[in-house]
Amino acid sequence: MTNEHVTVERYALSFTSGALLSREAVIAAPLYLRERDWARVRELIRENNLLQSRTISSGFRLAREVAQRLAVLTDNELELLIEATATERGHLMWVAACRRYTLIGDFAEEVVRERFILLTPTLSYDDFDSFVRGKALWHSELAELKDSTMQKIRSTMFRMLTEAGLLSERGDILQAVPSERVIDALGVSRPSDVRFLPTIVPGRDTR
Repeated sequence: MTNEHVTVERYALSFTSGALLSREAVIAAPLYLRERDWARVRELIRENNLLQSRTISSGFRLAREVAQRLAVLTDNELELLIEATATERGHLMWVAACRRYTLIGDFAEEVVRERFILLTPTLSYDDFDSFVRGKALWHSELAELKDSTMQKIRSTMFRMLTEAGLLSERGDILQAVPSERVIDALGVSRPSDVRFLPTIVPGRDTR
């Protein structure tokens, strides 16, 4: 018997505080490895305004957001993040966003990486809008968004891609060249979370 009422997990869409948050991550990650408590990390960040936020409310949102994204990384990935190069950090933070937010992960894998593999190496707002329209058939939360909210989500997504070094200012998809240690760290997941990057790693299963 076919179940006509399939429950689809709602997309979390609260990723518009900041963008990739690489700078903030370098501050928060060592605190967690010391405290082992994300609530305590958020508290320390807010108490000492470690993210140099202009207002208390913006500081609260940034502290919460960076903690939520870093919480999906393993201890090994957090340690790598701290000592990483700018490129490595960009790749790790993009993957963290993809893990934390299924919408970002789906877009990264189904649109960005797919267009890269198919040698269609450009990305526009229209591509994102088309992707959202398709997902809205199953996700009413997307269909119900105000235009202004959707524009903010879209612009944040593209800004994150640019900050991660995966998209040029004029909309060209840039091939990711992850370092061996980033590939190894992400390869612990099955399938490898390298799948969120526009790249092909010979001999590695990213399916």
